[in-house]
Amino acid sequence: MLFRHKALWLSAALFLSPAAGAQPIPVVPATPQPTIPGPGVLDIPPDHQRRYAECMKLARGEPLKALPLAEKWMSEGGGMGARHCVAIAMFQSGKYAQAAAQFEAIARDMGHERPGLRAELWAQAGQAWMEASAADKAAQAQSRALELKTDDPDLWVDRALSYAAMQSWQRAIADFDRAIRLRQDDVEVLVLRAAAWRNARDPGRALADAGRALSIAPDHTEALLERGFAYLARGTRDAANRDFERVLKLVPPNSAAARRAEAGLSGSLPVAPAPATPGAPPPAGGKR
Repeated sequence: MLFRHKALWLSAALFLSPAAGAQPIPVVPATPQPTIPGPGVLDIPPDHQRRYAECMKLARGEPLKALPLAEKWMSEGGGMGARHCVAIAMFQSGKYAQAAAQFEAIARDMGHERPGLRAELWAQAGQAWMEASAADKAAQAQSRALELKTDDPDLWVDRALSYAAMQSWQRAIADFDRAIRLRQDDVEVLVLRAAAWRNARDPGRALADAGRALSIAPDHTEALLERGFAYLARGTRDAANRDFERVLKLVPPNSAAARRAEAGLSGSLPVAPAPATPGAPPPAGGKR
């Protein structure tokens, strides 16, 4: 994979409007911020390999400085290596939609060669579209990746998160199902599917997935939170409170998980916002 293991993310559209006075509670559990792959992604001619490695290093560390240098290299005939470095620098500097378009163009221009690599480029495009708050375009790019690489559970999770951003819960659940079939007993994916079931208003199945996750990792705080919210949705307040209190013993005070547990103890259930609309701009104060 070009991405680090399970490099999942959530756009701002995946956060909930809480009940009055409560802290925001994510629709699905928070996941790590995306990272961008390092050098060695493309077949680079030997005389370009060193320049590609240097360009990629600069793109990850100082993207605003790297971008004009990469664009100059591209104009000088730097080929795929230069184009990929441009895309990475765009992504790292917050030009997500432009980066996504660049990743897609590289994948298309490769023709039918190296389907695995093209899948990774489409996956990168999907990641960039998600950061651009364009979940519909992310899902389209991820679908192209899955056409080329159906046995990658991370790609199924990526598209599921795009569907979750659009509140297309049944499609998200179907993709989480595929991921779990490929990587059974993955705690993080079980927790994500539990959240999707909760948002699909099926707390019974949410409870089952959260319970399965906790049978594998008893102190997994996101699983405890999801089970607590599932209990709360079913009206089993005492059981819910036990899970929320357990979370408060496991996490630092004032952490995001602690605030969510406190909201649960107050009886606040997550309330989903309006679904992400195609091409919606990032929320005020978000990364652009």
